[in-house]
Amino acid sequence: MIATVTTEQTIQAWGNGLGVRITAPIAKAARFARGLPIKVEVVEGGVFLRAAGKPQLTLAQKLKAFDPAIHGGEVMATGRIGAEVF
Repeated sequence: MIATVTTEQTIQAWGNGLGVRITAPIAKAARFARGLPIKVEVVEGGVFLRAAGKPQLTLAQKLKAFDPAIHGGEVMATGRIGAEVF
């Protein structure tokens, strides 16, 4: 059985809507991370959040993962085509 992690919080105004902060212990137990797409469902007695995919990578993470040997190297390896200035 999975250990239950609970916390009491207050709904706050957030822009034109409402928001609840997901604390670090709750996020860790739910395996939530920044950029993770979630699905929000209204269920009897409350709201249910669940992961709906994998986290989106930041630009820095995408650049770190780029390997020219795998991804084709230079984008324009053919040289100039028009009036490009170097």
